[in-house]
Amino acid sequence: MKKVVLLGDSIRQIGYGTKVPSLLGPGYTVWQPEDNCRFVSYLLRGIFDWSGELEGADIIHWNSGEWDICNLFGDGPFTAENEYVSQCLRVANLLLARAKKVIFATTTPVRQGHPHNDNRLIERYNALIVPQLVSKGVLINDLFAVVKEDIDGNIRADDQIHLTEKGIVLCAEATVRAIHRAGQDL
Repeated sequence: MKKVVLLGDSIRQIGYGTKVPSLLGPGYTVWQPEDNCRFVSYLLRGIFDWSGELEGADIIHWNSGEWDICNLFGDGPFTAENEYVSQCLRVANLLLARAKKVIFATTTPVRQGHPHNDNRLIERYNALIVPQLVSKGVLINDLFAVVKEDIDGNIRADDQIHLTEKGIVLCAEATVRAIHRAGQDL
């Protein structure tokens, strides 16, 4: 039995994380916090609180970014680029020390006109962190690319950021494929 841990913001919490456990099939157990992991720094702090649940994990899948790139006040993202990269690398190091395989899911796009999140900035933050995580041996689940294929069909119109049912299914299926690939040689 392979132990999988899912960490991430509401894209996981009310999105793909609701479907992954049932889609993984036999041979996998899944733990994920009920909490929204919010910013990467919040997730980093959570690793301490969830240490018991992370123990013995074979695969840890995580996403962070929507809260980090959010520009609520018009003066830039909540988390500066260098801090985002630094904190993601700290998370990666801690997760790599606790699991046989670690997967990072890229930050998903938002609908055009979202008042606080911008796809160009999401792409920039993804581009900054992905190569550095890959160099550490972290696997990548490119949920940005999955959702970008049909943003209007995959992202809800009411809040312009969370996944529709279609988007949830597509991201859950992509996450399951990433977990299965990671688990092949375990």
